Amino acid sequence: MSRVYNFSAGPSMLPEEVLKQAQEEMLECGDSGMSVMEMSHRSKAYDAIIKEAERLVRELMNVPDNYKVMFVQGGGSTQFAMVPMNLGVKCKAADYLITGQWAKKAAQEAEKYVKVNKIASSADKTFSYIPKPEADAFSSKDEVDYCYICYNNTIYGTRYTELPKTDAVLVADISSNAMSEVIDVSKFGILFAGAQKNLGPAGVVLVIAREDLIGEPQEGTPTMLTYKIHADNDSLYNTPPTYAIYIFKLVLEWIKSKGGIAEIQKINEAKAKILYDYLDQSKLFKGTVVPEDRSLMNVPFVTGDADLDAKFVKEATAAGLVNLKGHRTVGGMRASIYNAMPVEGVQALVDFMKKFEAENA
Repeated sequence: MSRVYNFSAGPSMLPEEVLKQAQEEMLECGDSGMSVMEMSHRSKAYDAIIKEAERLVRELMNVPDNYKVMFVQGGGSTQFAMVPMNLGVKCKAADYLITGQWAKKAAQEAEKYVKVNKIASSADKTFSYIPKPEADAFSSKDEVDYCYICYNNTIYGTRYTELPKTDAVLVADISSNAMSEVIDVSKFGILFAGAQKNLGPAGVVLVIAREDLIGEPQEGTPTMLTYKIHADNDSLYNTPPTYAIYIFKLVLEWIKSKGGIAEIQKINEAKAKILYDYLDQSKLFKGTVVPEDRSLMNVPFVTGDADLDAKFVKEATAAGLVNLKGHRTVGGMRASIYNAMPVEGVQALVDFMKKFEAENA
């Protein structure tokens, strides 16, 4: 067997150690006599798994005691509706910063439930930077129920290095940078992340919500889209994605074994530096994002020639460097270098890029 270096934006690669442990426990997890996939979500064996997953989230992310940790379904896209349905109660209005496709889609969904104020957008330059509006551009906390950002923009390769200057409750989609860098949870009202990039397989969403925000939602909100239901039932109101949460737990154990998020961040910064340093000196390839807003997780780059881009992707795939084709709105290539991508994988990509440049420049 020969595993490739998978640069997919998601679902993305998982740590080999996690996959091997899951393989070993496939037929029997612990002394349960069964696979996790066969366990009742009401059983003691599974209760221990989901409780440990929550405990690890709290430990690794230093989650304050007045926050609830929930595991829900529906992907990050369902959160686009859950956030306004649950928070948009008093003012029925929210501020949104449009920094990419997912923030744009979140705003469009929110418009069904609240008045959306689009405070700033980087659409004018294909979302290649993070807009930094001054404090007076934002609504006050008495005018809106929350302010929404997408912390790391998977498609466009940008990331917030400084949080917006708002006094409203801050909500962030952290799907593509969860546990890749230290985040101060106390600065946010709600954080959510689809697991399929840094935390595990597709199928489960991590939600961290401040308790005072988990009240009665807007009238007509479905039961399954109500944060209070999930919080009050410890994410077990209905059958959760049991196996996805189990793998999620294994990934968090792996992160802890590496020294925690602060140590993982150092590795991620080193990986990103290898790739960005090469892009900055290359005569063939160039990055598409302004340097100060570059993501540690998603690195888009182009040659400027669509045919050459296609040739690169094809030859890279043959060399075991897969899923490098960029999103259609950007073109070119995109290397997603999440936590599970080893330094060796990034170096292998740069070595291939150097060879390709020498042959095609």
